[in-house]
Amino acid sequence: MKKFFVSALMACTVIAVVPATAQVKQTREQILFYTSDWKGERFPDGRPKVPDDLLKRATDCTIEDVWGFLRQHGYVNQYEGGWMMLHNDRPFAGRALTVQYMPSRPDMNAAITAEGKKEGRVSGHNSWPIADLVEGDVYIADGYGKSVEGTLIGSNLGNGIYGKSHNGFVFDAAIRDQEENREIKGFNGFYRSVDPSAIRDMEMTAINAPIRIGRATVLPGDIVLAKEDGVLIIPAVLAEDAISTAEFVGLTDDYNFQLNLANKNGGAVEGGWDDKKFAGFKDYIAKNPQKLKMSKAEFDKMYNQFYDRTMHPKSGQGGGL
Repeated sequence: MKKFFVSALMACTVIAVVPATAQVKQTREQILFYTSDWKGERFPDGRPKVPDDLLKRATDCTIEDVWGFLRQHGYVNQYEGGWMMLHNDRPFAGRALTVQYMPSRPDMNAAITAEGKKEGRVSGHNSWPIADLVEGDVYIADGYGKSVEGTLIGSNLGNGIYGKSHNGFVFDAAIRDQEENREIKGFNGFYRSVDPSAIRDMEMTAINAPIRIGRATVLPGDIVLAKEDGVLIIPAVLAEDAISTAEFVGLTDDYNFQLNLANKNGGAVEGGWDDKKFAGFKDYIAKNPQKLKMSKAEFDKMYNQFYDRTMHPKSGQGGGL
């Protein structure tokens, strides 16, 4: 019995210690746990490091085309709309540095403040995530939609975000100093509201933990694609295939649009893919190589797959994209 009691006590001690060491920032091991399917390069903190070129390519894709791919692969909780933004004509994409906020309480505040002190963190808790940003990151935060006294940044922190990441932010909360944040060259951000009040009675509780933004679930290292239509969260492990597929769908749409505008699509306003239309599509791409963001080899592979699915569908399966 004594041996059992000691073992149980040790187990309880381990459980009690883990939240203390991970209260502010998730450990590398915790991030690896949530992103175990990712086999590529990682940042020192453990977040998947999706290649830079995919971030640029993502901004050229439509929300719907990427969303369609994700939904087909079982990722149905990846989009959220209804935002305000600094500049609605400047889409951006970046790797998620996730941050969670909660209504504050004295004991939790004291524990987080003590942990931050041990980690050498300074200033207000809402500035701590900014110190962890690297080039290409998007600071994305669950601020539970708070508006009055829910302003996660003002213009000083806005300049800090852009100085560290050269990218933007997505806050399910408010900001202040909207006018001055708009003046930061190259900066953009999505947020729920604007309020002149300073942040109060809310607490930053976790960095790089899984978070919820409206109806979207976000893991650290996901691609955050922010466009005028809304924000789409692309899992790192699916990023390359999702973006390539969206690009290919966009190319078929471009070609189909040209046929419709010229009244050359017959009754098939969409669809109607036969050998003649496939040949015309391939010729269209050959004459407009600047439209290809993927490699020619990758395009040829996707073209052949599309052709086979459409012209030789398996029994019980439809063709098309």
